[in-house]
Amino acid sequence: MHSVQKDDPDSGPISDVQLCRIIGSYLKLTGQSGEIIFDGIGPPDKSGFDGISNLEVFFAGSGTDADTVIEDKINVNTAPRRLTIVSSDRRLRKAARTRKATSIKSDVFWSNMQKQLSRKKMTKEPAAKRRGLSESETRQWLEIFGLEQ
Repeated sequence: MHSVQKDDPDSGPISDVQLCRIIGSYLKLTGQSGEIIFDGIGPPDKSGFDGISNLEVFFAGSGTDADTVIEDKINVNTAPRRLTIVSSDRRLRKAARTRKATSIKSDVFWSNMQKQLSRKKMTKEPAAKRRGLSESETRQWLEIFGLEQ
C-alpha cells in the first residue's frame, strides 16, 4: 500500500503509524495477528509503533526492500497455507500462490477491513457471566429449587 487515504478526501494520506494502528485494531477485532514490513530503516523514533495490538512492525533495512523480505518469509515459512499475504505486487502474489498461501490485493483488504471496523461493535458479555455464581448465590439457587449441594 503506497498511499492510503482517510475517509475525508481533503485530509491526505495517513501515516505509517496510523496505518499500523488501524490494522492492529482490525487484527484484534478478528482475533488474528500479523506482521507488516516497510521499506527502509524507518523513522529514527519508532516509539509510535510501540503497543500496537496484534501487529508486529518491521523495517526491511537499507540493504534490501520490503518485498524481498516478505518473499523470503513466504519461502521459509513452515506452514505457508496458514499465511495471508496482503499485497498488490505480482511477484509477492506469485510467491504466495507457489507456496499455497492465501493472497489478497491491498485495496481489497483495505476495503474489507474498513467495512469490518465500521460495523457496530458487539457489546461485551458482563464479567459476572464469565466469573460464574458466587457460593452464596449457588446456595440460594439450590435452596430455591430444593436441591442439596
